[in-house]
Amino acid sequence: MSLTLEQLANLSGGELVGDPTLKITGAASLGEAAPGEISFFANRKYVGLLRKTRASAVFVSPDFAEPINAAQVRVSNPTKAFEQVVLKFAPKPMIFAPGIHPSAVVDASAQLADRVSIQPLAVIEPGAKIGNDTIIGAGSYVGHETVIGSACHIYPHVTIRERSRIGSRVIIHSGAVIGADGFGFEMVDGRQQKIQQLGIVQIDDDVEIGANTAVDRARFGRTWIQQGVKIDNLVQIAHNVVIGKNTVMAAQSGIAGSVQIGQRVLIGGQVGIIGHIEIGDNTAIGAQSGISKNISGGAWWASPAVPLAEAKQQIAWVRRLGKLFARMKEVEKKLGL
Repeated sequence: MSLTLEQLANLSGGELVGDPTLKITGAASLGEAAPGEISFFANRKYVGLLRKTRASAVFVSPDFAEPINAAQVRVSNPTKAFEQVVLKFAPKPMIFAPGIHPSAVVDASAQLADRVSIQPLAVIEPGAKIGNDTIIGAGSYVGHETVIGSACHIYPHVTIRERSRIGSRVIIHSGAVIGADGFGFEMVDGRQQKIQQLGIVQIDDDVEIGANTAVDRARFGRTWIQQGVKIDNLVQIAHNVVIGKNTVMAAQSGIAGSVQIGQRVLIGGQVGIIGHIEIGDNTAIGAQSGISKNISGGAWWASPAVPLAEAKQQIAWVRRLGKLFARMKEVEKKLGL
């Protein structure tokens, strides 16, 4: 498949700088693009790659002024425009036929709406309800009385435990476990006694949950992942956590029990958050930070986390310690100490 540069400019609503008849056969990153492919430039830190790219054309912003050999398509949002083009050249997605594979086990009391696809070896327990156009991948498990909305894609080998509530257009990747018991124990007579976890997990519309992520059920009430949240692979979300709308969490982060996270929060990789605290709307937390108290807004980093400017200042001080120590030794020597 090929498209002319003029066609791509029309598709993205951009201004063309270059040969409109140039044929584009694919899309790739600046570093990997070959002649005949289009790329995009949206961050100044990649200007070195831009200067060396072999791409025949590049999506750039309207105020772009860097001299490059490639043709340009000037758009307000190069990343979004590039994504549109990627979809044009992407392999066709696999189509899952509606119906129940003969090897799947679906209880007679389960309710499947129109065009549901149940793949090989999946298990659907009694009382489960699955909405229109949802795909349950091979080897996945849907527990009793669980409700899953419309147009969801549950990839192979996902476990969704009993009574969970999943909205529409939710994507859950392989290995994820939704609704396992929360980590609740109490010392009784010198032994750890299990505290029953009787609540549920609720996942709202348009959420995506990465591979091997765990979202534990609440002790009472619900663990609640609100609309539009995006969670990376290998994330642990403990019982009774609430994650606000359109928050994003990167891989290997962990949230202890009963944490309240606001809307549009950005959480970097390997962040640890202690239990029973609140994180306000529009907060950004840098990678490997440790959050041990309530925080609200702005950028935070380090462990224990402090405002980003303070964290950078602390690092600068630490880097100066060697020189300060050497100066102190000189002073002590002069003083005969």
